[in-house]
Amino acid sequence: MSVESLRNQVSQLQKEKARLGASLTCEQNNVRKKQAEINQITRSITRNTSPSMLQSKQRQIETKERQLSEYQKKAANLASKMASKDTEILRKLNELDKAEAQSQRKKDQDEKRRRDVMLRQSREVTREIERQSHLHSRMSASPIIIKFEDLPEKITVLFIASNPNDQTQLRLDEEIREIQKKIRESDYRESINLESIWATRPTDLLQAINEYKPTIVHFSGHGSNHDELVLQDDVGNSQIVSKETLVELFKVVSSNIQLIVFNTCFSENQANDVTDHISAAIGMGNSIGDEAARVFAAQLYSAIGFGKSVGEAFGQAKVALMLHNIPEENTPQLFVSSDLNEYDIVLVQPLEA
Repeated sequence: MSVESLRNQVSQLQKEKARLGASLTCEQNNVRKKQAEINQITRSITRNTSPSMLQSKQRQIETKERQLSEYQKKAANLASKMASKDTEILRKLNELDKAEAQSQRKKDQDEKRRRDVMLRQSREVTREIERQSHLHSRMSASPIIIKFEDLPEKITVLFIASNPNDQTQLRLDEEIREIQKKIRESDYRESINLESIWATRPTDLLQAINEYKPTIVHFSGHGSNHDELVLQDDVGNSQIVSKETLVELFKVVSSNIQLIVFNTCFSENQANDVTDHISAAIGMGNSIGDEAARVFAAQLYSAIGFGKSVGEAFGQAKVALMLHNIPEENTPQLFVSSDLNEYDIVLVQPLEA
């Protein structure tokens, strides 16, 4: 039983005891009053009292003694009930003490876990920042030569959203809003064009990719734990796209695409397999929360918009989860084609280059 419930019970018992106490006081007053009346009649009997008057007074005394006996019984009954209430209150107070002690232990344990998580995240952030710094130093010492002239002047990010009616509803509009905001705040925002399609059906994929010719394809929505992407049918309910179908899709449309982001649950194997045909892909090794998906995606595109490589952008997006105290930094996974290095893949050409 909860602490609050026990407190309410103790309070109720104390109120009941107080009512019994008030009734007991009333009956005790009646006893004293009736005893005083009997005493007064008894004192009024003298040697000079006539037999008839004596008989009358004795009848009065007997009547009042019967009334006195009733008051005494009621008082005794009320006193017994109060004693029972005291016992019940004591028992409930003992239960309350144990419940409060247990609640405090749980609070202490939760606080310790929270501190441990924050300490772990702080250490992981520090390690990731040190790793990024080390990579930056190493890259500065042996700079990667990127031929910006081989990059397109402007890339397109195709945001593919699907939120079927029969699935948990996600805030996909918030995700693309955060992505747009981060791109607008980046150095090379003019080099990135963000397009989107919504309530996506499987048959929409080829049309959208052919129409927009994206450099990055971003899936936002649901995935299944059977390596499937969850899109929509014609009435808005779930329609499954298998991993094998996705791999075959990107095999035939891979000419412009450099990066695929599966910002959906259980998409690690999809991302791994499409790198047979695409330079890089990001997938989720487990389920991912709505907030984690937004924070990760927003920072990923922010870094890309600052001209960072895919490897650097991925690392920064993981650090962003840590900085937001979202313990899901190990869920995103990055895969690259076997002949490439994630830090060699730069997608945005600075306009001044």
